[in-house]
Amino acid sequence: MQSGYYDVTGAMVTQFNRLDVISNNLANLNTTAFKKDDVVVGDFKRIFKDAQDNMPIANNTKEGAKFLNSSVDGVPQIVEQYTKFTQGGMKNSGNSLDFALKSADAFFMVKTPNGIRLTQDGSFVINGDGVLSTKEGYPVLPADYFANSKFIKIPPNTNFTVGKSGDIYLNGDSSGAIFIATTNDIKSLTKEGNNLFKYPDISALQQSKSQDIVAQGFLETSNVNPVSQMVGLIEANRIVEMYQRVMSSHMNDLNIDAIRKLASVRA
Repeated sequence: MQSGYYDVTGAMVTQFNRLDVISNNLANLNTTAFKKDDVVVGDFKRIFKDAQDNMPIANNTKEGAKFLNSSVDGVPQIVEQYTKFTQGGMKNSGNSLDFALKSADAFFMVKTPNGIRLTQDGSFVINGDGVLSTKEGYPVLPADYFANSKFIKIPPNTNFTVGKSGDIYLNGDSSGAIFIATTNDIKSLTKEGNNLFKYPDISALQQSKSQDIVAQGFLETSNVNPVSQMVGLIEANRIVEMYQRVMSSHMNDLNIDAIRKLASVRA
């Protein structure tokens, strides 16, 4: 059995997954407030050791050996995929319906068909009902939404401004505030759909108390660094090419050599 061939195959699959993540980051280079993803690569032996305490049978028993395939100990695996929530840059759009958040742990709350979700994409519009919404049509929630279930309505021909703390002003008069949610457990967020994040317990989110959290007329840019991502893309491609050569050696050169040697053996 050519265990080395299967080791290389597993390693190549890992690099394919890494290429998918990098390609998605590059595809969203110009997506407003996009947060890049990254992966942690480790070997099977390390993953097994981390999970060993949760296994039902000790590793040093005959039955316990069923949980460990020693032939793939060193095969690289994706240990973890995570989102990097570092702050992107700020660009002046001049649009009064564009908003940028000045903190990496601050989010707008929107109502979607699948429930309430979080987003840092502050490129909003006013829909046909006069409700402040995302471009996908999801209403942006006000700070008092959980008290009265009402959305942010902006009457026609109204001067709409938002203060640095998220307070809303219609023709200069105070009219509530946008719900700027903050969390201390940002790792619990999971990506969902178009620039949305799902949080396991929406009721645990609190309204930001910062007096300088929103910038009207600005948008946050993607936090993807195109240079580092291109370097990663080239590196992953070269590793895949190297694995392909190793696989070719296993299937062609080594097999041919083995067949020749076996054929030359006399009974």
